[in-house]
Amino acid sequence: LDNTVYRLGISPTRRGARQLVGHRHITVNGQIVNIPSYSLKPGDVIAVRGKSKGMEMITTHIGAKTSNVRQFGWLEWNPDTMQGKFLAYPQRDQIPEKINEQLIVELYSK
Repeated sequence: LDNTVYRLGISPTRRGARQLVGHRHITVNGQIVNIPSYSLKPGDVIAVRGKSKGMEMITTHIGAKTSNVRQFGWLEWNPDTMQGKFLAYPQRDQIPEKINEQLIVELYSK
C-alpha cells in the first residue's frame, strides 16, 4: 500500500507514504487501513481520507505531481476526488527501478 501511495503521487517519498498510511490518512475501498505493507488487489480504490484532504503536505504534493501518475499503466488517479485505483499487478518491465534480481537471488541462496 505504501508504495502505491507513493506512486500515485500522494506523498513525495516512500517514507512519507508509509507515515501517511500509518497515521490513518489513507483508505482502501472506503475503509481506513493503517498497515503500510497491506497488499492491494486489482480493483482496489485508494483514497485520501476525507478529514485529511486539506492537509498542506498532501495538497501541495498532489498539485505538483499529478501528471507523473500517467506513466504507470497499472494505476489510475483522479486528482479532483483524491482517489486512485489499482488496476492490475505490474509486470517487471512496468517498474522503473533498475534492480538486478539475480544479485538478490544469489544473496539469499547462501
